[in-house]
Amino acid sequence: MIKKNEKPIAVYYEHPEWFRALFAELDKRGIAYEKIDAASDFYNPNEDLNDKYTLVFNRMSASAYLRGHGGAIFYTSGFLASLEQNKVRVINGYDAFQIEISKALQTTLFGSLGIKYPRTRIINSAQKAIEAASGLRFPVIVKPNIGGRGAGIVKFDTPAELQTAVDENLFDLGIDQTALVQEFVPKRGGSIQRVETLGGKFLYALQIYPNGENFNLCQAEVCLTDEQPGNNSAEICLTDAPAGNLRVENFQPPTEIIETVEKIVAAAKIDVGGIEYLIDDKTGDALFYDINALSNFVVNGEELVGFDPHEKLVDFLEQEIERCATDIGCRSSAVG
Repeated sequence: MIKKNEKPIAVYYEHPEWFRALFAELDKRGIAYEKIDAASDFYNPNEDLNDKYTLVFNRMSASAYLRGHGGAIFYTSGFLASLEQNKVRVINGYDAFQIEISKALQTTLFGSLGIKYPRTRIINSAQKAIEAASGLRFPVIVKPNIGGRGAGIVKFDTPAELQTAVDENLFDLGIDQTALVQEFVPKRGGSIQRVETLGGKFLYALQIYPNGENFNLCQAEVCLTDEQPGNNSAEICLTDAPAGNLRVENFQPPTEIIETVEKIVAAAKIDVGGIEYLIDDKTGDALFYDINALSNFVVNGEELVGFDPHEKLVDFLEQEIERCATDIGCRSSAVG
């Protein structure tokens, strides 16, 4: 097959299965690409890869540490910074990745934009959890700064429960030993909302109904683990099929929500990503709580949202390839 682009694009990723649909669409379109395994890589910090690649598409996941690749998260920050210092076009580059791997930065961004989010304190020691929770409304959750798929989130109904967890070392601050102590917000209607964006603009939205108080929501798709009742497999994601007994619906957010989401991704310099929020059942406020610079999209997009998001994604990549081929603004982000 004749390839459309003389120089391949590089797809930098870690999860072995999440991007099958992306690769299939690239193959279908005849777009040349190379895979870079983020879990096993090296780079020359002074090498200009513009002669090798048209662009680099960053698909690194914050949940890599759950698969034994935690070191790759920190490696990726240096790699992306090196690419950008050498003027390589990176889709979801260094700034976007820093937001992806820091929920603390996400809350700071929300606040700087005047966007409501659950009241939060940041800690770097479990011993500070009680002091940090002072003045917050219980229940609270302790959430690792570098998360992914909702891993490590623990809910505490009372200060006494939190104190016991501190005393008995019952929660983990995560791989960077930083965590959020955050008010637990009751979800109106039992749902959370996930808004996907592409090129800085609204793409589609899903309304997701977690099972009970399950926090295990992974990027773009919804995952359950073998810790959840009724599951017989280690992980079920919407990248493969709708999760068992998990209700997911197409959803059209209000105009003001779409505008807020687009403001967030512009500020975060995210080319493709999803924003999650919920409606506080007590106040009716929309509270934003998660920014994802990794969106794998749902595999049954045509059925669920009326189109295949991977086709839209590769449309965007083709536009970026063309920009880079003509050197028109290629070496700057398309967003922001």
